Amino acid sequence: MGLLDGKVAIVTGSGGGIGRCHALALAKEGAKIVVNDVGGDRSGSGGGKGMADHVVDEIKAAGGQAVANYDSVTSMEGGKNIVKTAIDAFGRLDILVNNAGILRDKTLLKMEENMWDAVIAVHLKGTFACTQPAAAFMKDQGQGGRIINTSSTSGLIGNFGQSNYGAAKAGIAGFTRVCAQEFIKYGITVNALVPVAKTRMTEDLPAFANLPEGALDPAHISPVLVFLASDLAKDINGKFFLIRGPLISAMEVKTTEGASKDGMWTPQEIAKSIDKIMAW
Repeated sequence: MGLLDGKVAIVTGSGGGIGRCHALALAKEGAKIVVNDVGGDRSGSGGGKGMADHVVDEIKAAGGQAVANYDSVTSMEGGKNIVKTAIDAFGRLDILVNNAGILRDKTLLKMEENMWDAVIAVHLKGTFACTQPAAAFMKDQGQGGRIINTSSTSGLIGNFGQSNYGAAKAGIAGFTRVCAQEFIKYGITVNALVPVAKTRMTEDLPAFANLPEGALDPAHISPVLVFLASDLAKDINGKFFLIRGPLISAMEVKTTEGASKDGMWTPQEIAKSIDKIMAW
């Protein structure tokens, strides 16, 4: 018996890297998988069926059930078709993993509009375009569900040269918090992963280029995903989990105790009290 026997899961962007690890891990626990991937490179260029098909073949070779989907997450039509693939193939939908992503890094003053738009479209709009039809079906299905989004330290902390990616990932964080509040009455939980892993998306970035072989293996991310997708995490909602190798941490927004006074502050008074205002 697997943790996810009888469940159906969609994993977007699962033709390689973290998404592939997610799809294989979910299938190993008994879930039937929709492997979605457009087959492009890490910038979103190109396309093909080979990446998704290969992961489907891997799952089937291991005794699991899977189908491929090649739609782009960047349109509402694509998101609806991805959900439709799950329903047509397996008759239900229990788990949505919003994992699809691209990189088009450049410092802000050198960034072109199309670089901004492409990254926002895949990450932020893509998360919305898949979540809305998936959550609507889960609601009508009446058996709850699990939605797991993918944020990043680039959005929650910041990273040089990734204003487009950081903005998208910070937007996903806000989206996750709101959906967690809206969907919990239907038994649908919404959480987010904050993965740090060496994949084809990150392998030549300065922080990853010189890591030894096997360091920050993306397979470390998927046990947290399986946990969140299962009934073991039925009471966990609106949370963020940072995974870096075998280290798992929770991330959250915090507020300092702050400072107060009677009446309106002046800028000079704020300057005098800034240490107390900012003190943890």
